[in-house]
Amino acid sequence: MAGSDLLTAALNGSNIAYVADLYARWAQDPKSVDPSFADLFASMDDESASILKDAAGASWAPHQSIITGDEPPEASAGAERAGKAAGLSASDSLAVAQLVRAFREFGHLEARTDPLGLKVPALAVELDPATYGFGSKDLDRPVYVGSLLSPLLKGRDTATVKEIVAALRGVYCGPIGAEYMYARSEEQREWFRARLEGDNWQASVTVEEQKAILANLTEAEGFESFCQKRYVGAKRFGLEGGEVSIPALHAVIDQVAQQGVKSVAIGMAHRGRLNTLVNVVRKPYVAIFNEFAGGSFKPDNVAGSGDVKYHLGSSTDVEIGGHPVHISLQPNPSHLEAVDPVVCGKVRAAQDDDGDTETRLSHMAIQIHGDAAFAGQGVVYETLSMSQLEGYRTGGSVHIIVNNQIGFTTNPVNGHSGIYGSDMAKAIEAPVLHVNGDDAEAVVYVSRLAADYRQKFASDIVLDIVCYRRNGHNETDEPAFTQPVMYKAIGAHATPHTIYAEHLVKSGVLSEDEVKAQWNAFHAKLDEDFKAAQSYKVNKADWLEGGWTGLTAPPKAGEVAKVETGISKDALLKIGAAITKVPEGFDLNSKIARQLKAKTKAIETGEGIDWATGEALGLGSLLLEKHRVRLSGEDVQRGTFSQRHAVVFDQTTQAPYTLLNHIDDAQAKIDICNSHLSEFGVLGFEYGYTMHNPNTLVLWEAQFGDFANGAQVIIDQFIASGETKWLRMSGLVMLLPHGYEGQGPEHSSARLERYLQLCAEDNMFVCNITTPANYFHALRRQLKLPYRKPLILMEPKSLLRHKLAVSELSAFETGTSFLPVIGEIDALTDNAVERVVICSGKVYYDLLQERRDQKLDKVAIIRLEQFYPFPEAELAAELKRYPNAKDIVWCQEETRNGGGWHFVDRLIEGALDKAGHKVGRPIYVGRAAAASPATGLAKTHAAEQAALVKDAVGL
Repeated sequence: MAGSDLLTAALNGSNIAYVADLYARWAQDPKSVDPSFADLFASMDDESASILKDAAGASWAPHQSIITGDEPPEASAGAERAGKAAGLSASDSLAVAQLVRAFREFGHLEARTDPLGLKVPALAVELDPATYGFGSKDLDRPVYVGSLLSPLLKGRDTATVKEIVAALRGVYCGPIGAEYMYARSEEQREWFRARLEGDNWQASVTVEEQKAILANLTEAEGFESFCQKRYVGAKRFGLEGGEVSIPALHAVIDQVAQQGVKSVAIGMAHRGRLNTLVNVVRKPYVAIFNEFAGGSFKPDNVAGSGDVKYHLGSSTDVEIGGHPVHISLQPNPSHLEAVDPVVCGKVRAAQDDDGDTETRLSHMAIQIHGDAAFAGQGVVYETLSMSQLEGYRTGGSVHIIVNNQIGFTTNPVNGHSGIYGSDMAKAIEAPVLHVNGDDAEAVVYVSRLAADYRQKFASDIVLDIVCYRRNGHNETDEPAFTQPVMYKAIGAHATPHTIYAEHLVKSGVLSEDEVKAQWNAFHAKLDEDFKAAQSYKVNKADWLEGGWTGLTAPPKAGEVAKVETGISKDALLKIGAAITKVPEGFDLNSKIARQLKAKTKAIETGEGIDWATGEALGLGSLLLEKHRVRLSGEDVQRGTFSQRHAVVFDQTTQAPYTLLNHIDDAQAKIDICNSHLSEFGVLGFEYGYTMHNPNTLVLWEAQFGDFANGAQVIIDQFIASGETKWLRMSGLVMLLPHGYEGQGPEHSSARLERYLQLCAEDNMFVCNITTPANYFHALRRQLKLPYRKPLILMEPKSLLRHKLAVSELSAFETGTSFLPVIGEIDALTDNAVERVVICSGKVYYDLLQERRDQKLDKVAIIRLEQFYPFPEAELAAELKRYPNAKDIVWCQEETRNGGGWHFVDRLIEGALDKAGHKVGRPIYVGRAAAASPATGLAKTHAAEQAALVKDAVGL
């Protein structure tokens, strides 16, 4: 590097003190700095080294003079040489460089972002020029800054300290407070610096843009004020105080549309949802008004319980600047941030469908948060944490915090630790832009800036709009009970629309009459739609449009469509060949090599197909039929129990190889993604993925089934009830390892009883399957039915390698299908059977072994493979085979207050009636009721298991 170039880099750059400090360290110990800098310093010519050495000496002057008031002797020479070109003090230049960096890093601490003016920022010592040696008498002294502040100083390389501070305050301490300096990426830091200091946004807003902002505010505030008059006391979680979020949303969407984004999926909780629905997603006002009057969001002939207005979603197609964009707002319950991973999963699916698997910029998520929820809900962190993981990347989300400065009735001091409610975003180094919600032009500017950042870096960014909540938590609250000072200020504070309208009138953009005419015209439109709402009828449901075209509404409760799911033997052999071999030269682990040989033998002989092989055949068959497959969860590539090995790793290079992706050149692909240690976030993501494309099979596997309780909100509020509440089907498969093998309370029960409690209206399948072939058919049934239902599957652990838990290849072939009930397999004399044991899952094999060992030819065993929808007819048909049976037993491994007993008790009684049996209710055999699902003592477990098995077969 030439001496002049190095001088420019060292003295005119933004890192003067930093580079000088590094050079000083390197001179003492070349190994003390990063190798890249060590190489640079070592390769410099004599002139460059001399100049930087002098600058390094000068760089110590501000620090030491602040502490001691003295200037080290070597600094004088350094300052003299470093400042020759300008004839100014190099010491001043280096001190100003530190001051500039401080404003970039800490300027947000003094930003004026509170529209109510209640929070007056404390003075930050880092922003005081005196901290860097500039007293009050020094503020008018010119300082050489080179190109350090070129955009702010309009190209000047010299300015007074006062001018420098004023310029920096204008950028970093006004209505925008920017946090970005903690990013490790120098490119990202420099991009932000260049934009914030060079955009001059205050002077670049056009008249057309100002009119558009006012129009957005008119619609936002006009809608709220209209509803307040027409629906007094009705809950709507209005946006009053945060209306500027509407122009912010428009700004983000408009900006990314011009950069090629094809769809925007929005996730948000209550506040402002109705406003966003009508003014951004363009749901007709007449439809909303009809719902206020008690109307439904769905046609009368469509089943479902519906939900409150402020939980519903909608979608629309718009054209922005010649670019078509699909905008959707996801439905969401009152569980606030639960929608975050759902919306990300939906975006990921859209990107995959579009083939955008590299940049992931073509479809985007906007996540709207409350400040208290962003800080307080753990799923926010889970979602942020997955944002850059290979299996979950979506090109970054734009997060908008509608910061009411309060959570329900809780002040921020009790709502989060740290300075801001947005601090969680720093965990992934996402930039945060705080902005005053009463400065509409500043809000629109940072909204566009956030959109540009996302498109540039494919990373998350947070826009923290500081506003307030005019009517408390909802329209019936009295907020002054708990926040009297804040609400006194709010009562005296002008609305965002009023503030901005006055600004435009004062600026000569519009007259007062024009503002009033715009307001009146909008209200006239609302009045017209209000009257029309009285006769409004929803004429269609949009849930079977778009990618869902061709599917049908589910049949009425009690009916399950019958579909054949077997495939040809040739296809089975083709898949079998692919899942048992790796490329030539691939260094396969010797233990896995033995497993693949065993699979090869099983497929060739058609006998002994184990669970993992049955799963691979099922997934592979769907891939051959052009259905994409996605499997995610903790450790799913290998499988928790070292059984799956769907992705194998070269033992020399550790290169991965996904066997199922090499069946046929024309096949669809499978993504098998090991997730981070999350249930709530990841399950929500996978549910969201199913929202976009019903023709992709999506599976989530818990490491152990009981761990799914960490995702209970997603299970309760989305998977079990989403269809009836929001008319949104899902074919998600939940794989939950389940079975009592003495591994303790947290590794035995997947809590089958919890899922059964959620079953109603044929909302999902709940199964506990015992054969690989039936598992194969259950997976295929998910995509072969003309509608979609979630599948909750109690998955085996010990049965993965059980010698009896295998299937013949013929059980997978054409003409076969899923069996909700499997009858007796041994050759018993039906009329001689006196005892029938009904069971489900792993305990079947214990019962079978005991029955065979004891040669009990009067005991038949029936397997209930599907709990829900309950297969009454199939069970009745099996029971009818044993007319002389005196005892009908339900046997389970689980505790009496767990498992399936309380669900199946009366249902089995109904099947008995249908079969013509008069034995009454079934007998319970299983573990005693207990607070813990299983014992942690191996001996106790073994004794309990042996006792219940013997009891069940009548010993």
